Amino acid sequence: MSLWRQTPDIEQLNVSLNNTIGEQLDIRFESFDEDSISASMVVDSRTHQPYGLLHGGASVVLAETLGSMASYLCIDSSQFYCVGLEVNANHLRGLRNGRVTAVARALHLGRTTHVWDIRLSGEDGKISCISRLTMAIVPLGENGPALP
Repeated sequence: MSLWRQTPDIEQLNVSLNNTIGEQLDIRFESFDEDSISASMVVDSRTHQPYGLLHGGASVVLAETLGSMASYLCIDSSQFYCVGLEVNANHLRGLRNGRVTAVARALHLGRTTHVWDIRLSGEDGKISCISRLTMAIVPLGENGPALP
């Protein structure tokens, strides 16, 4: 049984990145199956730190972009919206070029929080970063998101 409340439309997900940091970093949603979704990001001067390696912050942007969209696809968006509550990342090995691919899998899909395990790998398939993202699931206000 699939965890998706809304079946992911990869083309539509990629359009949603227009005019965002995701577009600037060439993030692309790639695929999904019953229990995971993946996206990739370029590793070049746009995502490098000064030593020519993939910047840890760019890895976190990819992880949070992917996990946030995954949560959105698991909620009733007519009643709720989701926002990042906490993200962490362990950077295990450096990447210098190509594309890095992230795969998100749900660890917990609760009523008020979702927790995602997101693994980033280089083109050689070796894990470069492990991230965990916690999302808050918030009821919509009458006029959209109920901001504090």
